[in-house]
Amino acid sequence: MTRPTVTAAGLTLRYHSTVALGGVSFSLGDGVTGLLGPNGAGKTSLLRILATSIVADGGDLRILGVDPHTAAGRLTVRRQLGYLPQNPGFYPTFTAFAFVDYVAILKEMTDRRARHDEVRRVLAAVGLADQRNKKIKNLSGGMRQRVALAAALLGDPGLLVLDEPTVGLDPEQRLRFRELVAGLGEGRTVLLSTHQTEDVTTVCQRVIVLDAGSIRFEGDPVDLASVARGRVWSSPTRAPGALVSWRTGTGAYRNVGHAPPRAQLVEPTLEDGYLLLIDPTRVQGAGAAA
Repeated sequence: MTRPTVTAAGLTLRYHSTVALGGVSFSLGDGVTGLLGPNGAGKTSLLRILATSIVADGGDLRILGVDPHTAAGRLTVRRQLGYLPQNPGFYPTFTAFAFVDYVAILKEMTDRRARHDEVRRVLAAVGLADQRNKKIKNLSGGMRQRVALAAALLGDPGLLVLDEPTVGLDPEQRLRFRELVAGLGEGRTVLLSTHQTEDVTTVCQRVIVLDAGSIRFEGDPVDLASVARGRVWSSPTRAPGALVSWRTGTGAYRNVGHAPPRAQLVEPTLEDGYLLLIDPTRVQGAGAAA
């Protein structure tokens, strides 16, 4: 068994009186791990800690075998890290090539010929070889995300951290991006933070559910779906006792919660398990509004 890329034990983080992380422990190895959680769960704070842009208040963290709490450790991690933030800062008048080349310079790639070879490599890896001379302002949203991903792939990082990479993409762009991410998980560690449970179902080998600064689940996506086994049922009308209920395309209602006797149980999904793990009061509120 290979050594985990990331090991975290008891990570804590506070913003004044707000607890962002309340003693989080987990490990990450090769493959794609999905990070799920509602707004305010602490996901972005955790990603920023892993990206070494902020430091946890407490706990132990090892990234690629290095302690990022020291200046030397952070530098070592950053040289082996690829980070795609939720809102990448683009220079719209730059071409795709010029933007990625600029990031490569910031990553200390000083040899011009070798750097340009690497820029061409990562742009080709994300399917933008033919678009490299187009200005970013003229690229679609999906292509811009690919440019940002190409920049994150510079130097073939051992750890790739992706924060909501499919937000704002149309269905076709999302499918193409999922295909890219699935391939990137072969031989490296990818942490994918998303609100899209379908992203996790389709490309992730493991999943972590974070809520209110605490981990509610860490394991296989199939096991997360199993959390809801026996608690999802179909009915001709909205079930009044369900935590959440919605009308499906067939006209029947899908209900999640405590199934009544003789309910018509249906196979649970990862999303069903996730809904049951997060704060039930928020789930119930969503169901009432559905």
